[in-house]
Amino acid sequence: MKKSRTILALLLTVAMFATLLAGCGQKIDVDSYTQPAAQTETPAASETPTDTAAPAETTAPELSYADGTTLRMATGYNSTKTGLSFDAEVAGEGVTLADGNVYRAGDLKPTWVEVQNVLGIKIEDKYQGNSAAKEFDYWKERMGDVDMVSGTAAKLTEYGEQGVVVNIAEYLDQMPNFKAYLESNPIVRLSITGNTDTGAIYFSPYFDGVNDIERMPLMRVDMVQKLLDGEGEFTAAASNKTAAPVYQPYMPTSGKIAIDTVKLDGSGVETVTKDYDTAGNIIEKMNAAGSMDGVAAVNMLRTYIDECYGGYYGTERSNLFCGQNACWDADELVALLRCVVANPQTLNGTDSIQGLFSREDNNNQRRVDMFRFAGSLFGVRGMEARQDYLYFDTEGKLQDARQDVAAYEALERMNSIAKEGLISVNYMDNADGKTKQYLENDSGFMHYDYNSTQTLYNDPSQGVFDEGESYRAVMVPVACWQDGTEGGNYMRFTESWRSVKTDGWGISSEGVKDNADKLNAALKLIDYAYSPEGMILMSYGPDAFIKTNADGSYSTFIFNGQEMPEIADATRAELWEKASGNYTNYARQYLGSTLSFAKSQAFEFQCTSEVGRIGAGYISVAIGLGTIHHPELAVTENPWYMSIPTVLPNTKAENDMLNQYTQLTSNGRFSSSKDGENLFVNQIVNGYAEEGMGNAQASATKVADEWGGKQYLTLKQDAWERVLAYYNTL
Repeated sequence: MKKSRTILALLLTVAMFATLLAGCGQKIDVDSYTQPAAQTETPAASETPTDTAAPAETTAPELSYADGTTLRMATGYNSTKTGLSFDAEVAGEGVTLADGNVYRAGDLKPTWVEVQNVLGIKIEDKYQGNSAAKEFDYWKERMGDVDMVSGTAAKLTEYGEQGVVVNIAEYLDQMPNFKAYLESNPIVRLSITGNTDTGAIYFSPYFDGVNDIERMPLMRVDMVQKLLDGEGEFTAAASNKTAAPVYQPYMPTSGKIAIDTVKLDGSGVETVTKDYDTAGNIIEKMNAAGSMDGVAAVNMLRTYIDECYGGYYGTERSNLFCGQNACWDADELVALLRCVVANPQTLNGTDSIQGLFSREDNNNQRRVDMFRFAGSLFGVRGMEARQDYLYFDTEGKLQDARQDVAAYEALERMNSIAKEGLISVNYMDNADGKTKQYLENDSGFMHYDYNSTQTLYNDPSQGVFDEGESYRAVMVPVACWQDGTEGGNYMRFTESWRSVKTDGWGISSEGVKDNADKLNAALKLIDYAYSPEGMILMSYGPDAFIKTNADGSYSTFIFNGQEMPEIADATRAELWEKASGNYTNYARQYLGSTLSFAKSQAFEFQCTSEVGRIGAGYISVAIGLGTIHHPELAVTENPWYMSIPTVLPNTKAENDMLNQYTQLTSNGRFSSSKDGENLFVNQIVNGYAEEGMGNAQASATKVADEWGGKQYLTLKQDAWERVLAYYNTL
């Protein structure tokens, strides 16, 4: 398939700088990471040339401010533990970090000490320890007391339109790093544009990683190997019966499908054929046999793999699911789940094992990952969108998964999987309100989540897995995606793609009023955060936490095609000692990094368990070689491949109208909050139990016609067309 390509000629002017920022293989000059002190005088303007009739190009003056300018920062990330300064809970009587310094409650964290030193400013921490929305609400009536403030994109934009927050777009010519970043990532610019008449931008965007995969399928690889690998037939002293079949085939039952797959050794791409004419469809075969002994089910799956792939996987059939050359699909996964659940005696020595599960059964924020996975399994867009449930169709029109028949058909399939007992009992009925420790208790097989945090359990210090046992990411499934290709495109595609988050930092108009030093220092801070060296600092912390060579340069490794610094050995040891290996907690609570701006995943990848890096590495190679497709942060030739902006510039009047459609708001029937309710989750568990939603068509129609879905889409489409029209004028 021809890969989508950017059609904005604007990008050509920044291609070289974009390569540096986007990690497309160009080496960062790590030896040049020295930051000049802040300028205190505006440089003299260049003289006008006299030997040409052409007018001189006007150069915007550099941002200048007095050395030691104070910025009052009401900024942080969601709690007192994750602000710019240490709180008593983290610092205690004083905490010594890997840089050799002792920090106490009230001291700035290392990243922000370095920001002060690099930029020649002084930071006064005013952060109250709230979420972005609550922090802004605390300060919105006293904006004269702060210079920068955390807030949600919606609030910062709303108050920016009232003049309460500075329009930083007016200063982009003086912010070369930030400007280049936006030019290199058009969808980022579209996501933060708050006014389509002026192009106003009222906040600096925050990325928890960018242009990288987010959630992944995670699987007990050792269990797959026990069931599928080896010569001869699978045997077991005991097994259970598979349930009466409910799930029906999703993939074809005849014909052949060619799939581009990374070679087993990762050296390139080859084509693998799914031959249904020879092997049949595994679900159709199992369903015809009915409930069967677990051993017989495994042998049926083994034979199918041998025949369908013409012996491609040999005796290491587990590679169909777990290898670099994996090529599995939804039907093959359901067949595997049937085998797993029917063979607990072999897999964990008990009489019970759970197939699919969520990280926390009693937390809606985690339970929604099950329908996100359904979108990946059955080729449905919008289930993991960056904004609500929105995506672009092939004509560039916004669509909403909540109004798509295909979404409900995917949930119907998930419900049939649940009816076979292949989704954990506690997900289906959380009667005790508690979360079962499936991974820790060796009783869970698979879920869909973040690789780094969930594969920490592989580290020997956690005492969870025995030798030979491993839980790690596996390849994204093959599904039929309706990308405009006639009949759909059988390929790997992930919608779980990192982009702008919904929080950011804005500059208080009242705080910097009549004070050019404060305004310029705040703008300089934002611009510095998007420079190559600033992005390193905002992810890694200061140089003392980074490994260096004998000549003082950074020791580097290749991450997503780009050289990135390695963390120091002392940093790695401290991360495990103080945060049990959780990179994000360590960075936010101790270093003060990753609180906003652009977080690189390179630090987190290094902190991932050795086993966890295997699966993530396979996926990274597949993305790099183009066998996993994903949304793009650009305006693409085929709009279907375009990432939805995280925020669209609806007016206040439009937002008031949108808020009237209460079933569709963030607190409505499709909530992803911890204590919320989500209809998609309910349909996985209960099927079509909602009144008036007795089938897929009726469900989509009710949302569109009775819950305001059509009007909602119209308002979102209008905002999109306005911001795109503005952007095309740049």
